[in-house]
Amino acid sequence: MAFMMQNEVLLDASPEEVWMAINDAELLKLSIPGCESLERGEDGAFNATVKLKIGPISARFKGVVRFVDVDAPASCRIVGEGQGGIAGFAKGGARIRLTPAGGATRLSYEVEAEIGGKIAQLGSRLIDGVAKKLSEQFFQNFSKTFSASSGRSAA
Repeated sequence: MAFMMQNEVLLDASPEEVWMAINDAELLKLSIPGCESLERGEDGAFNATVKLKIGPISARFKGVVRFVDVDAPASCRIVGEGQGGIAGFAKGGARIRLTPAGGATRLSYEVEAEIGGKIAQLGSRLIDGVAKKLSEQFFQNFSKTFSASSGRSAA
C-alpha cells in the first residue's frame, strides 16, 4: 500500500541553522515519535529503532535512513526502509526543501511511502490518518526541540 503527504513548517532561523539541525542525530531522535535509538553510521546513514502502535498492531521497526541528492542548505531527499517483523515493512522517501522566508525558514516536505505486511491490511484510511498524525508530531517535536536548542521560537 502506497501513500503520499505533504506539509510545511516555519522556523525562526536561517536555512543554514535548520540544515544543521536536520543533520543532528540527537535532535532528530527527540523529534521522531517512538524513536528508541538513532545513530549515524560510518557511511553517514542513520540507523534507527522506532516503536509504533498502528491501530491494534504494535511493532518495533529497525531501519536505515540516508540523505541523497543533497544541495545543502537548500534541499535533499531522505530515503529509508524499516522492518517490523511480522507487522510488516515500510520504505519510502521525503523531499525536503528549505526556503528563506524573511528572517525565518520555510521547511516543506513531500513524502512518498509504501508499507506492507499486517499493517497494510489495516486499510488506507487508518494508515493515512496515522501517517499524517506521526508527520505532524515529528514537525511539532522538531520545531519545539530546535527552538529550545537554539534559544529561538517556532514562527
